Amino acid sequence: MTHRLLMMLPVAWLAACAHVPDKLAPVTLNAAAPLGGVDLGSGTGAAWPDAQWWKRYSDPVLNDIVDLGLASAPSLGIARARFDSARASVREAGANVGAQVNLEASYSRQRLSENGLFPPQFLGFNWYNQADLGLQASYTFDWWGKQRAAIESVVDEARAKEAEGVAAQLILVSSIVDTYFGWQVDQSRLQLARQRVANAERLEAIAVARIKAELESPDSLSSAHALAGAAHEQVAVLEGSARLRIVALAALAGRPAAQLPLLAPRPLPPMAAELPDDVGTDLLARRPDIAASRWRVESAQKTLDAARADFYPDVSLKALAGLQSLTLGKLLEAGSGVPSVGAALHLPLFDAGRLSARYGFSRAQLQSAIADYDDAVNGAVRDVATQASTRQQLLAQQKERGLALASAQTLRRATQARVRAGVTDLRPQLDAEQDELAQADVLLQLQGAALSVDIALQRALGGGYGADARLAAQPANPSTPTQNTP
Repeated sequence: MTHRLLMMLPVAWLAACAHVPDKLAPVTLNAAAPLGGVDLGSGTGAAWPDAQWWKRYSDPVLNDIVDLGLASAPSLGIARARFDSARASVREAGANVGAQVNLEASYSRQRLSENGLFPPQFLGFNWYNQADLGLQASYTFDWWGKQRAAIESVVDEARAKEAEGVAAQLILVSSIVDTYFGWQVDQSRLQLARQRVANAERLEAIAVARIKAELESPDSLSSAHALAGAAHEQVAVLEGSARLRIVALAALAGRPAAQLPLLAPRPLPPMAAELPDDVGTDLLARRPDIAASRWRVESAQKTLDAARADFYPDVSLKALAGLQSLTLGKLLEAGSGVPSVGAALHLPLFDAGRLSARYGFSRAQLQSAIADYDDAVNGAVRDVATQASTRQQLLAQQKERGLALASAQTLRRATQARVRAGVTDLRPQLDAEQDELAQADVLLQLQGAALSVDIALQRALGGGYGADARLAAQPANPSTPTQNTP
């Protein structure tokens, strides 16, 4: 009988392996950003952003606010908690692999039932003691790579969580920098708006004086009032915008507004119009969101390998070095030994489709991870192309607006000369100054918009993140087995 069972094992093995899914064809992910044909501007040769890219603006107050945000932002705390959870999962998965050794000890006192299988009258006692002491060891062979694939899947998921944390930090820092320079733009525009208010009030006073002197009709005063009212309104709008940006900065930094560093108006920093030379080839390795997506593809690949390995048999060895005695005093004697050695074979034959369903789910998860990766790549290309093109457009607009401002300044100097010569009154000069201030205000708005786009471009270029060199160089291949499989 035993001989027949042994001969049936290979047949059962072949039957169980007959429905093992075929290996998937290799899947190659994009190794470079598809930026061909995208107009990124003529300038190249700039360096990639470093890990503290905001320090390129040389503003110590901004650096202090960013440090506050990195130290206390709730979003970063959530990202760190997720990474710690993933790292704990790695340790848990690793603990389930290899040899397992357990020490078990027990002692009990039990009464025999008078109506049981062995009556106390037959044995001569009603109560008895039971002492057990054993050292149990087990080892499961990972011939098909299932355990290793499961560990690697959890490790890759932890790496994805870590990259997600970096992406969250990048979003936070770029939001702080953009809000801070938005406040600086508001302050510069406020200076111009207050000058426009002063000029409008002077024009209003001149109109009142000329009406009293019966040199003009009262209608001229209405237009002076409208001009002054518009100037006052712009001041109110900009002051409100600056206050809101302070509130936003405090929220981003995770501190009350009173604990923020003292803000002071500063000139806006200059910007470079160049991009890195190798932006197409290195972008994917420098974006934390793309790195996270790629790690998830790797993790899904390992999960699929583990699901496929479930179709093959598991073989484990077990050994027990134990002692058992009815009296505690004789427990450590040689005659109390109850050692045992055994082997176990788990061979899936019929499982109502459970393994196939799990494999199909893992395969769908892999395809979903690949689609997410492709979407992240397309989003990165769109992000870089949009920000680079917008920056080029704004720089061109600044150049043209600078010419318009120079013309307004020339006109203002000419009117000043005529006023000094007594050829005309002060009104043409004030009108020219109002036009100059308006042109300067538009130029400031363009500079602020260009700076905001520059910040967004630093984020689009990865903000100094550096992905694992292996991921940057090798395509993911979900068909690659973790070990040799039949």
